[in-house]
Amino acid sequence: MPRIIPFKAVRPTRSKVGLVASRPYESYTAEERESRMHYNPFSFLHIINPGYKFDQVITGEERYRLVKNRYLEFKEEDVFLQDEKPSFYVYKIINRDNFEFSGIIALAHAEDYENNLIKKHEDTLKQREETFKTYLQNVGFNAEPVLVTHKDNQIVSDLIKQVQTQFADYEFTMTYRDTHYLWKLEDEDIIVKIQQEFKNIGVFYIADGHHRCASSHLLYLEEKSKNPIHTGTEPYNYFMCFFLPESHLRIYEFNRLIKDLNGLTTKEFLIRLDEYYKIENFGKKPFQPSNMHEFSMYLEGEYYALKLRLSKYEFISSLDHLDAHILFKTVLQPILGINDLRQDKRIEYANGRYDVYKLKSMVDNGEFKLSFGLFPTNINQVKAIADEGLTMPPKSTYILPKLRSGLTIYEF
Repeated sequence: MPRIIPFKAVRPTRSKVGLVASRPYESYTAEERESRMHYNPFSFLHIINPGYKFDQVITGEERYRLVKNRYLEFKEEDVFLQDEKPSFYVYKIINRDNFEFSGIIALAHAEDYENNLIKKHEDTLKQREETFKTYLQNVGFNAEPVLVTHKDNQIVSDLIKQVQTQFADYEFTMTYRDTHYLWKLEDEDIIVKIQQEFKNIGVFYIADGHHRCASSHLLYLEEKSKNPIHTGTEPYNYFMCFFLPESHLRIYEFNRLIKDLNGLTTKEFLIRLDEYYKIENFGKKPFQPSNMHEFSMYLEGEYYALKLRLSKYEFISSLDHLDAHILFKTVLQPILGINDLRQDKRIEYANGRYDVYKLKSMVDNGEFKLSFGLFPTNINQVKAIADEGLTMPPKSTYILPKLRSGLTIYEF
């Protein structure tokens, strides 16, 4: 059974938590990062981008050493303090759309990932795994939890609600208009009850953070191999997760934007599409898919509905039912010649929180030739693919919540 373990988090002081916590580094534009770091000396961005202090880009192991230095400075200046007792951290986000995400920040064991009790649905890139493993070895901490989902459990939900009736250790709103709450849970009786219920749950699924999870596992394997008295309880065995019930997860689609028709005329392209799809021209009237195996397409100022001809497509595995995979196998690869969804410069992605008019404008301004809109994947599809040991194409899901760095930190 998968384990969920309390830990002594390093956390920002209550007065500075709203200043410290940041979105993932890559989610900011260069201008946004510059602005936040210029005006906010407490942002966690100063730790993960230590070259800012020297007005230069620093990479590799030199950067890792400076990351550790900036982190230690934050501790020395009492921006961060460590809790004295192992705890769970009940965490709630209410986002700007008024969705609530309530779960528990705790540790998972790398062995449970190895034994497929924490299941993945995405492929990871070995180079990124190795890079982040080296980063972890040098800095010695996790600053952003892996988002892990699990089936709902009423007892755990009731215990979380019980904790949330108390005064929160943190309550703050970010400029992104998400409000964050955190409660430190030290009560050993409640911790044991939650651990027991998680044993009954049986299996977890990675929702977001596949590379961080894989890199933590690599670190565990390497440190274990170097330790002749390995017990399985050393700090390197664990990595930090936010355990969230699947009913609290929000899954959006990633839509596809394409640069050209691969040398085809519009008529030739539509004729090729007709092999697999019933095509309906909606003209200027926007169309959004409302069911699985439906796609919207915007091309040359007109909207189209594409409905998969079920008799022409073979469903064998759970992956074959995934719309992102269907579009790849029937259109992107055979017609448009896009074979590598990660590297091909002719395709880009827009998450489903963008409306149809955003996609329309990106085509109308000449940046792209056409766009495809998808119907969102659901959690049961994600779980089925993970259970079969399969992986989704890149950018199949855009999952909320997006977590903050520097809110809770696990040192190992």
